[in-house]
Amino acid sequence: MDSIHALLIAPSTPETQQLGELLTDSSTVRFRIDSVEHMDQALARLRTTRPDIAFLDTAVPGGQGPDDFCRLQNAFAGLPVIVLAGVDDLCSAAQTVQCGAHSYLVKSELDGEALIRHVRHAVRRRRAEADEFRSPMFHLAQQQFLKAAQLMRLDDNIRERLLHPQRTLVVTLPFRRDDYRHVETVIGYRVQHVLTMGPTKGGIRYHEDVDLGEVSAMAMWMTWKCALMHLPFGGAKGGVRIDPTALSRAEKQRLTRRYTMEIIDMIGPERDIPAPDMGTNEQVMAWLMDTYSQQVGRAVPAVVTGKPVVLGGSQGRKEATGRGLVFAIQEAAQHLRMKLDQSTAVVQGFGNVGSHAARFLAELGTRVLAVSDVSGALYHPQGLPIDAVSEYVEQHGSLKGCTLGERLTNQEMLELPCDILVPAALQDQITKENAERIQCKLLAEGANGPTTLEADEILDRRGVFVIPDILGNAGGVTVSYFEWVQDTQNLTWTLDEINDRLHTIMAGAFQRVLNHAQGDSIDVRTAALIEGIDRVAKAKLIRGLFP
Repeated sequence: MDSIHALLIAPSTPETQQLGELLTDSSTVRFRIDSVEHMDQALARLRTTRPDIAFLDTAVPGGQGPDDFCRLQNAFAGLPVIVLAGVDDLCSAAQTVQCGAHSYLVKSELDGEALIRHVRHAVRRRRAEADEFRSPMFHLAQQQFLKAAQLMRLDDNIRERLLHPQRTLVVTLPFRRDDYRHVETVIGYRVQHVLTMGPTKGGIRYHEDVDLGEVSAMAMWMTWKCALMHLPFGGAKGGVRIDPTALSRAEKQRLTRRYTMEIIDMIGPERDIPAPDMGTNEQVMAWLMDTYSQQVGRAVPAVVTGKPVVLGGSQGRKEATGRGLVFAIQEAAQHLRMKLDQSTAVVQGFGNVGSHAARFLAELGTRVLAVSDVSGALYHPQGLPIDAVSEYVEQHGSLKGCTLGERLTNQEMLELPCDILVPAALQDQITKENAERIQCKLLAEGANGPTTLEADEILDRRGVFVIPDILGNAGGVTVSYFEWVQDTQNLTWTLDEINDRLHTIMAGAFQRVLNHAQGDSIDVRTAALIEGIDRVAKAKLIRGLFP
């Protein structure tokens, strides 16, 4: 559920009281409301608090119409403002909207659904405009690239070209809620970082914090990942800014089909091949494939990967990222002379990647001490029964209420003594603030961008071996490549064939990166980036510049 802090600038009247009740009664958004009756009070409040949205009543005592809005904007640039107007003051309200307010509502005609829709759209638009390329994740991706580019003395022209994606598409798309009278408008993205290497490849993410910067960062990492694994793809990524947990199955299907239509000119088996990511799954890919196929008049399984096997999906795709990560851990353990059946592990994130990584580690005899999800962490000093934990999550949807271990905070879990730490949740989890307290020998990144640059330097100084994300979580895109090949060639490979091919490619990439790191005395992440960037740079130079 969204959480929104609202500032109400209005005299205390039955109408404004009704507005407060409509907000607090919302079942889809949790509101925290601050109320003031004068503009001076509002300006004083803005010096100490930062609301997500403001409601400005044209009848506020001493009010000056559009001038009041300008004063709010000067006090808090970018604050979305919805004007509340009486039926006899619509002219002033319209002028305020012309000056930059989001919209206006007639107080005597307030409707709960329309009100919440106005608020959510205003907040989402403001967040999108404020974030986008200023995303911390995109900054991290660019800084990692620039560090590697400097060390490898990358050509300046290519460096500038690769700093930003080649194509970006930002769309606003409507879809109907189950009520069918309620039409929601959300923001969606599709980004292609490099078109030089072949079709682009990358997942689609449904999450309320998705922005252009985040999607661009993941597209950039996907480029290096595909090049590192020697796959014939450039990097891409897509997303929709929405909380998928608040959608019914029917709503998610309507959203997916409309989003597909908005990006349909960018995707295709020889153009850009989407896949599942956070908030999406094989069912979403099936809807996307069906929508695309309906438009071209024939079934096109190769337009997406990560779809159900019955529609041309590959055996082993669902667990591929977690399995590939464990293959990389096995290679690193051999290098570090660690015995996995005598080791301990902590896995942050119990979604698709983390749950499978935990299960495969347990099958190798590793004691998985702790796992976590959005509800918190679960810990047992003798090791958790991973099969039982997975069964609990499948039945209840999360780890909340699970009694198979002790409860810990996310930070406490990250700092547990262990041999292997697997961050498989979100970005920016290991930072300069906690890197000194990380107590693992091997850090295996299942998530995208879980470690900041400052933390990287601390971990390297402390001798922690890091399997970077572009290597560690590359199993997913590798088996997606296998799926694409099977679809385009009308082939079917067995699960053993898939796993053997994945193991071979993961082991080969790990050894290339390790040899590069040791040969040049650099950290493993930078070595992996240089391996990927160098392959892309060579391809660009060979193809030349048109015209």
